[in-house]
Amino acid sequence: MKKITAAFDGLKFSKSTRDYAIYLSKQTSTHLVGAFMDDSTYSSYKIYDLIVNQGVSAERLKAFEEKDAATRNAAAETFENPASRQSSEYSIHHNRNFAIQALKHESIYTDLLVIDSKETFAHHKEELPTRFIRDLLSDTQCPVLLVPQKYSPVKKIILLYDGEPSSVHAIKMFSYLLPELKHLDTEVISVNSTGTSLHLPDNKLMKEFMKRHYPKAKYTILKGIAEDTIVNHLKKQQENTLIVLGAYRRSTVSRWFRESMADVLMKETKLPLFIAHNK
Repeated sequence: MKKITAAFDGLKFSKSTRDYAIYLSKQTSTHLVGAFMDDSTYSSYKIYDLIVNQGVSAERLKAFEEKDAATRNAAAETFENPASRQSSEYSIHHNRNFAIQALKHESIYTDLLVIDSKETFAHHKEELPTRFIRDLLSDTQCPVLLVPQKYSPVKKIILLYDGEPSSVHAIKMFSYLLPELKHLDTEVISVNSTGTSLHLPDNKLMKEFMKRHYPKAKYTILKGIAEDTIVNHLKKQQENTLIVLGAYRRSTVSRWFRESMADVLMKETKLPLFIAHNK
């Protein structure tokens, strides 16, 4: 891996995004970019904050804009100070275009995008997954690491595998991008329907593949409904566990009837999620 991009809302700076990105950059000796989405249509104030008896106050507007500019500058410094100490190379991007469009464009030119799973780029809080994260994941051009609000150094990797090409693709991408983490405790989790065997899907091919990528990986075959069974298993894991999973993209009609596994894990766990899908 050559480049990691950490995405930030300068008005609501995510320290965990910074810390995970710096940790991975240090592990991989990779160029680190702090991408600040200073969307010109997004501010800390609302229009009614500017209203006085005579209408919109130019003085209030100027004061709020100066305050937001100062907040964003302070956020950039909060990223830059530790990045300059920990990363071999780093840079900062400021983009005033629409946040979602700017970040999708950034994703074309990076190997891995790191972002807080609760990011909204909006005033209000939202239930997970937020609309911003849904939109980003459905059209990102690189793998994404969604991080919780509390940073914890990664000590264990869990690879979710369901026999589909997308899950193998995610494992490949994680292996290619972060080979420095292959020494960590690694577990492959697969879920079979009740009443079926405990064999992995494509057992021989999968184990042959894994032998070359994660030769020390352990295998856990669970039975039941995948979403429920996996969530129950992951809730027993320590917060320093990172989850690797595949396809997020699904047609709009399909999403009406069934949530993405990524959606479920964002709601039900507080673990970092490495998501990659083949298109």
